[in-house]
Amino acid sequence: MDQRLSLVTLVVADLAATRRFYVDGLGWEPLMEAPGEVLMFQVGQHLVLSLWDEGHATEEIGPVVRGGTAPLTLAHNVGTPADVDAVLAHARRAGAATVRDGVQREWGGYSGYFTDPDGFLWEVAHAPGPLGELVVP
Repeated sequence: MDQRLSLVTLVVADLAATRRFYVDGLGWEPLMEAPGEVLMFQVGQHLVLSLWDEGHATEEIGPVVRGGTAPLTLAHNVGTPADVDAVLAHARRAGAATVRDGVQREWGGYSGYFTDPDGFLWEVAHAPGPLGELVVP
């Protein structure tokens, strides 16, 4: 198996609300959309983020468990700490349920967090050095 990730799928409770957040609020352009079922965005050269309606998802994958903080984060890396603050402000204006302001981190970077309508946690980070060079376009 190749060492790569092609698609990240998040199961969402209200696809219309999720669409409003990502498309209308954050200004993202859908790659593909099946209204009421799935919404997809190209988020990297060979990477797609899929937002899948819970009703349709459970037909294929079984019951979905909700509650608490999901044991994962999604990350959006940017070039400077000021960019972190700007993205967090944009998420706040888009209606992010929670926004945690950027702070200097012990590991040498600067990051903050926001949640989308389903509580998925997005880290917005400036990671100086080789990692930052790898993940920032």
